[in-house]
Amino acid sequence: MASATASYSVVLSLRPPSSPKANLANHCLLLKSSIPSCGSSVVAEWKKKHKVSYICRNSIQGDVLERGSTTKNDSDGVGFLSIHHVGILCENLERSLDFYQNLLGLEINEARPDDKLPYRGAWLWVGSEMIHLMELPNPDPTTGRPEHGGRDRHACLSIRDVSRLKEIFDKAGIPYTLSRSGRPAIFARDPDGNALEFVQAD
Repeated sequence: MASATASYSVVLSLRPPSSPKANLANHCLLLKSSIPSCGSSVVAEWKKKHKVSYICRNSIQGDVLERGSTTKNDSDGVGFLSIHHVGILCENLERSLDFYQNLLGLEINEARPDDKLPYRGAWLWVGSEMIHLMELPNPDPTTGRPEHGGRDRHACLSIRDVSRLKEIFDKAGIPYTLSRSGRPAIFARDPDGNALEFVQAD
């Protein structure tokens, strides 16, 4: 077996229970390590031993992303964990940020810049998940949509106090409807007509 080594960039996901945001890629620990440049079986064993999900390898052909499965066996399926983010189209980023950031109080994830994308945008924290605002032409009409957002495609956000959000919408003049099922939930639309449901957590 050749003794040559190859440089690997290893990403270890850290998920301390005290920090819900730590389960995202921007809170990962980036390490540099050298492992034997040998067969894939040895690499797989190395990843298993160190609980590594991803190895990014530099080669002559360029960067290669080699994904390692964290599933114990094939019968377990793909192993869904949560919704990572919801993408929402907006015509004007500043107008949408006024709604999502200033009115709703969502914080921008500064660790997810959009300077590498061919359009403007922003990532906003919703608990440990995110909304990705993308400044792109919206193919959906803003008129003629159902008055009640629950009858339209929508994203549902879990909140602590629906009555408090109702007060905020009343003060800002934002139209809304309440859940038709009697649940503590409120439906509204953002400046681009995207329907949002806000449901009170148990």
